[in-house]
Amino acid sequence: MKNKKKIAAASAVLAYIKEEEEIAGAMVMQARAGARELQALAPQMSMWGLSGRQTQMQLRNMMQLKVFHGVSR
Repeated sequence: MKNKKKIAAASAVLAYIKEEEEIAGAMVMQARAGARELQALAPQMSMWGLSGRQTQMQLRNMMQLKVFHGVSR
């Protein structure tokens, strides 16, 4: 009788552990799929575009600092 109870308890514990592993695996798969979706939605950065925006920001910064205001035409 005690052996049957021990076997039943061990089986229940193993079933619980297996179920938890399956749930964790499903969560990992969902996280990976979500990451792929976010990556697909994110705009791809162009080095030319990034350089152009950086140049524009530097020019505006210099204008704000009045670097060009002293230059006559």
